[in-house]
Amino acid sequence: MAKRIEVKGLDIYYDKFLAVQGVSMTIEPRSVTALIGPSGCGKSTFLRTLNRMHELVPKARVEGKVLMDNQDLYGANVDPVGVRRHIGMVFQRPNPFPTMSIYDNVAAGVKLNNKRMKRADLDELVERSLRSANLWEEVKDRLSRPGSGLSGGQQQRLCIARAIAVAPDVLLMDEPCSALDPISTQAIEDLITELKEQYTIVIVTHNMQQAQRVSDVTGFFNLKAIGEPGGLVEIDATTKIFTNPANQATEDYVSGRFG
Repeated sequence: MAKRIEVKGLDIYYDKFLAVQGVSMTIEPRSVTALIGPSGCGKSTFLRTLNRMHELVPKARVEGKVLMDNQDLYGANVDPVGVRRHIGMVFQRPNPFPTMSIYDNVAAGVKLNNKRMKRADLDELVERSLRSANLWEEVKDRLSRPGSGLSGGQQQRLCIARAIAVAPDVLLMDEPCSALDPISTQAIEDLITELKEQYTIVIVTHNMQQAQRVSDVTGFFNLKAIGEPGGLVEIDATTKIFTNPANQATEDYVSGRFG
């Protein structure tokens, strides 16, 4: 069940250092929101605040609000582990559990959540997740082999299958294609387009063409100077950001004048 996320006045800290300042945006369900901008401007840091992974860094904290369908994800009684169950994350480099089989990689999240399932139900869940990640036909005859034996693109799709096996509402992707070849990249992009029919998706990418291909909405992050906090400059329909942005810095970035 895809959910809407609203971010209001979010400041993100590493101890006393303000890394990202004053971000407010609405992320619509069943859509892809791309976050673009130069390195070091806070895109990935912001992404990790959406499922409370940022606070896994010692002394890291946030101020402001992140609401998912009006529930404050940073509320006093909210369990961060529960947040991460509803908001899945796919990382820059494929990270299948190296000692686990393909099957166990997909089932790992369900088992971690202490969900006891009959073997037949688990078999069905693994197959459904691998089909959703467009990987089933490639691996169905070797489910007992290590996930680390797959190609890079297959490993990334395995990680996507693992993320969606726990039935999240939102999928976060931090440069999911940066370590992949063009054919694998296209497979992941096609998959993102399919998955947005069920999920709210937020993707960080340095690839301008990728943002244009896969996203409905694009947010441009920037920072004024080294040592200054990053922040959201503007967010709008992807076609508008790339053809007629409201801000000169956005225009300069998408046209390749800097970054």
